[in-house]
Amino acid sequence: MRPSARVPSALAALVLAAGGVLAAAPQASAGVQDCQQYLAAHAQKVPSGAAEACYEGSIGNQTSCTSTLEGSGLPATTATAACRASR
Repeated sequence: MRPSARVPSALAALVLAAGGVLAAAPQASAGVQDCQQYLAAHAQKVPSGAAEACYEGSIGNQTSCTSTLEGSGLPATTATAACRASR
């Protein structure tokens, strides 16, 4: 294969790889939305740091998510359930 033909092939492979990464990204935001929807339905008042806490839960840091929500005044059961919804 000529060197000039390798460059477009390499670029095409990079574009396909980047597209795969972008296709996987919405799963994390769906978890955050699920967590926030749970809080909207079950909490008397959604705390101001809920989005950040839900994001932590969606990336697998359930302990940080729960402790942040509990620290903002939510009951432990509500915080735990919201963080589970973010997975």
